[in-house]
Parts: sequence; C-alpha cells; structure tokens
Amino acid sequence: MPATLPETSELLQSFGTALGLGLLVGLQREWVQSKVAGIRTFALLSVFGALCGLLGMMFGGWVIAASMIGFVALVIVGHLSELREDPDSGLTTEMAMLVMFVLGIITVHGERLIAIIIAGSVMVLLHSKKTLHGMVRRIGEADLREIARLALAALVILPALPNEDMGYMGVLNPFSIWLMVVLIIGISLAAYMAGKFLGGHKGAAVTSILGGLISSTATTASLARRSQEKGSNGVSLAAMALIASTIVFVRVLAEVAITAPGHLKQMMPPLVTMMVWFSLVAAIAYRISGNTGTHRVPQSPPSELKSAVVFGLLYAVVLVVVAAAKQYLGPSGLYIAAAISGLTDMDAITLSTAKLVSATHLDPGTAWRMILVGGMANVVFKGILVVTLGAREFIKPTLMGLGIAMLGGVAILLLWPW
Repeated sequence: MPATLPETSELLQSFGTALGLGLLVGLQREWVQSKVAGIRTFALLSVFGALCGLLGMMFGGWVIAASMIGFVALVIVGHLSELREDPDSGLTTEMAMLVMFVLGIITVHGERLIAIIIAGSVMVLLHSKKTLHGMVRRIGEADLREIARLALAALVILPALPNEDMGYMGVLNPFSIWLMVVLIIGISLAAYMAGKFLGGHKGAAVTSILGGLISSTATTASLARRSQEKGSNGVSLAAMALIASTIVFVRVLAEVAITAPGHLKQMMPPLVTMMVWFSLVAAIAYRISGNTGTHRVPQSPPSELKSAVVFGLLYAVVLVVVAAAKQYLGPSGLYIAAAISGLTDMDAITLSTAKLVSATHLDPGTAWRMILVGGMANVVFKGILVVTLGAREFIKPTLMGLGIAMLGGVAILLLWPW
C-alpha cells in the first residue's frame, strides 16, 4: 500500500542531500579520472535513486525493486564493456555507483544522517587507495594471522557466550570476561600496528608511548636490558621508561571509560590527576635527557590467543578474589587484592574493578583507590626490574622518577576526599 508522502520541504531536503552526496563522491572519482563515472554521473544517479525512492512511496515497493534490478543490470553491462578494453579493470567505481544509488533511495525515506555517514565513508575509502594498499603490502603473514585471531575472538566466540552473571557471588559473566579479552587484544594489536607503520624514526617519545600501550612492564624490562649495552644513554632510556609507565594510566582511563561509563565523574578526577603528575615527571626526565634516539618497538604481533586466554582467566580470578576480599576482609582486603593483581598487570585489576562498579558490587570511591593501589604496586615491580636488569646509569634516574611518581600517588590516596 502506498505510504503517505512527506512534506514538500522534507522532499526538497532529501533530494538536496542526495545531490550533494553524489557530487561529493563524484568529485573524488572525477579527480582520479575514472572512465566509468565522474562528478555529473554520480550526482545524477544519486538523484535517480531518490526519485525511485519517491516513486516507491507513491506506487509501492515493487518500483524500488524493479529500478534496482534494472540499475544493477546496467552497471553489469557497462563493466563487461569496460573489460573488453581493459581486462584488469576493477569494480570499485561500479560498487560506489550502486552504493550511491541506494543512498539516494534512503534519503527520501528519512534516513539522511545514515546516508551522509555512509557517503562520507565511501569517499574516504575511495581516496585512501594508495594508503590502504601500502598498508596491506606491509602486513606480514604473522600480522594477518593475529588479525584473524582477533576477528575470531570478537566476531565468533564473543557473540556465542551467555551474557548473564553466574558463579561465585554472581560476579562472573562469560560475555563480559571475554569482552575484556577482546579489548586487550585489540589495544595491543592496534599499538603494534601503529609502531609498525610509524617506525622508530618518529623518536623515542613516540616509540615509548607505543611500548607503553603494548606493555609498559615489558618495555621497562627491555630498556633495562638495553642499558647494559656499551654506549647506551642511561638517562635517555630512563626517560623512555617513565614515558611508557605514564601511558599505563592513559590505558587505565580508556578501560574505565569503556567498562563503567556511568561512573566517570567519580572515578576519573583522581586517576587523571595521577596521570598528569606522572606525565610531568616523565616530561621533565625527557627534557633533561635531551633524547633524540629511538627504541625498537616489538617486531612480532603481541596478541597471541594463548596469552589472551590466560588474561581472561586472570581477570576472572581477580573478580572472585576482589568479591571475596570485600565480603570477608573488608576494605583492607580489597586493597591487598588490588596490590597483588596490579604487580605485573594493570589491565586485570582495572577492568575487574570497573566491572564491579558497573554492576553496583563496588562503590566508585573504593574502586579508583584500588586501581591506584594496583598502579603503585606496578610501579614497585618495575623498580625491581630496573634494579635487577639495568645498569647503574639507568637505575638511578629511573628509580628517582618512579619514586617521585609514587609520592604523588600516595598523596592522592591519602588526601583525596571520599
């Protein structure tokens, strides 16, 4: 049954949107001198799509179906004709034409915002050909394997898990636990890819940031071992270690924002204060070092599925330990659990406490203090690594920076109001 037609002003906005989007994508195709369709063709086919959408509203959906079939047939015939002239020609422009035709239809049906977003994405994709192809050529077999594993974890396993609380005290949710695994894999893989494409020439600050995103503990250990090499600059390496440790709190803030978005006002201010304090310490150390060197980022993808599963188990254990500590030991037990779990890894304590806050099993004030206690324990563990693995020229400035950062953390814990 034909639908009620929109107001004339609405129709004019829809047709104007279709025309503008067609001109936008057509501009890019014209710029690359596409033989199939340019700026005028794309503008016309978007408007044609809008007309078909309007006719469909007037006479029924069969008009849209028939017009789409006819348009697809026209595109196929055009592509076959192009293949006779150039056997290596692709389907990019033809697919863009089909997308813009459909976007013209949906603009008339009141989905202008969706059409604008999709058309903008299409233009970016079309104009990023060289960049995307260059990235693909630089991705190795190991990188592709890890991307596939991330897809397996996020798109196959995650949707199949039950999204309900179960287990001890109802704090174990299989979906939420695996979601945290996917989050950690994604962050680590993204940081690795950024380091791979940026390279070490961007400077020690950038590579330290990337190392901190992947694993600040591993980065600190690597820098400590590097300080034993002849000709190494202990002060510069110390500055890099402090930068990597600062990035931990950026990661913590991101995880809290994703896991407990409803409690940001209570949890963010003290954690941001700690991050700013740590950043000042790292910035001063970097300025003193006068560092212009580079630090090699990991050469293989960090997101091994086995490590991810281990993290998932650790995350679940931390959830149970924190819940048990809260019930049987009171507030002091929570902080002991936070310190133990934060020694080598901040992700588990951050995500588990944020999850408990989101589920109202823990108040935000206690949660951010637990995260900060875990962060302080992590700093202590890094200090142990520095003393154990580092050279004397590296140990002194690194411990000094970590110690000053610790003092700031202790001050926040003691002085921040409840």
